Amino acid sequence: MRRKIYNELLLWKEKRSKKEALLIDGARRVGKSWIVNEFARNEYESYLFIDFANTTDAIRSVFRDYINDMDAFFMHLMLETGVRLHNRRSLIVFDEIQNFPPAREAIKYLVKDGRYDYIETGSLMSINANVKGINVPSEEHRIDMYPMDFEEFMWALGDDMMMDYVRECFIHSKPLGQSLHRKMMDYFRLYMIVGGMPQAVQEWVNSKDFNEVDHIKRNILSLYRSDISKYARGQEARVTRIFDTIPSQLQKHEKKFRLSALGKGTRGRNIETAFFWLEESRVVNTCFAASEPTIGLEMSINASSRKLYMADTGLLISHAFSAAKIHADELYRKLMHDKLEINKGMLVENIVAQMLRAAGHELYFFSSYSKTDANERMEVDFLIPKASISSRHNIHPIEVKSSVRYTLTSIKRFSHKYNMSVSTPIVLHPANVRDEGEILYLPLYMAGLL
Repeated sequence: MRRKIYNELLLWKEKRSKKEALLIDGARRVGKSWIVNEFARNEYESYLFIDFANTTDAIRSVFRDYINDMDAFFMHLMLETGVRLHNRRSLIVFDEIQNFPPAREAIKYLVKDGRYDYIETGSLMSINANVKGINVPSEEHRIDMYPMDFEEFMWALGDDMMMDYVRECFIHSKPLGQSLHRKMMDYFRLYMIVGGMPQAVQEWVNSKDFNEVDHIKRNILSLYRSDISKYARGQEARVTRIFDTIPSQLQKHEKKFRLSALGKGTRGRNIETAFFWLEESRVVNTCFAASEPTIGLEMSINASSRKLYMADTGLLISHAFSAAKIHADELYRKLMHDKLEINKGMLVENIVAQMLRAAGHELYFFSSYSKTDANERMEVDFLIPKASISSRHNIHPIEVKSSVRYTLTSIKRFSHKYNMSVSTPIVLHPANVRDEGEILYLPLYMAGLL
């Protein structure tokens, strides 16, 4: 699987590896271990891989007994693993490092020693249980890894040319030819259904069997549930309730997360830790309400108003439909051909959130309601900064449409009210590129290029 994060690993090795370790943070099953193994095999003379979810007591004891004596530390690591390390030509990988915090704390001393390079992988890196009693090293560069983005998905299917042409059309606001647009929409719907989890993508490439793809996705969802039971200490019930209600919350016209869905008497201050746990696990993408479209969107958020999207839309589909009540192949083929009577808006908005997040955007939306003034009733799906900052007009409002028939009341009201702050409004829809000057219309498959 060709992944863009490989280039980030190369950049780290070239520019920073002598001064800091690399920490790859991401949800379970997004491919962290695979890409690190691939990178280590290709770029180093030798590498030592320690999986702290499944390692020996002898390896753990090396960290406890010898961290103050680097010569003894490395000698025992090599003897325990049978891997010979070479000065400045070897990599040591700490996989699932959240399971053994002392190894993370040791990074400070290992980097200072300078003999080898270090990569850590994990999830739930900031949860109290995983940092309790240790000093988190400052010699650590943290990057996020997401499910495969749309272009990576197309590469996996064997098409490494189409997105280059799509990117050119995006840059010049030029429509694709109708046959190519239809082809891209077919790719997009398949990406939405299969999702970006590498195991599911690989299964589709190998078998073209939706039932087998769905089976893999349900196994991943079961793994997430198991993690909640294992790691969400004291918050298991609350995290599970939030996780279970995500599809029903997204099904609503207004997709803001309603605490009332979690049960009578639920209060924000009691549930905030559970929200944080899901965000840290990277199972969800959280989109916060911004009170105004300023360049510092993070300074205008209303932390109590949020939308929760699944980090992978393929997982959302499996999460939303009970395995006992559907036949996956039939369901997925109807989705592919746009012949299923469901609220497709929740799937389309979820995948746009997924694509924006993979492109490096934090997620913000705008919502305003008034009982007396209709002009103050607005709901804008996403707000993102434009590519280059100027003295004004820095924020693009984005509306996501799942069909070719729609109105644009909210985005027009929003753009009129905040005309000094708003840059070109963007509508993401199933139709082709259309630049009308005041509004830019883009096909859904271009969301990741914004």
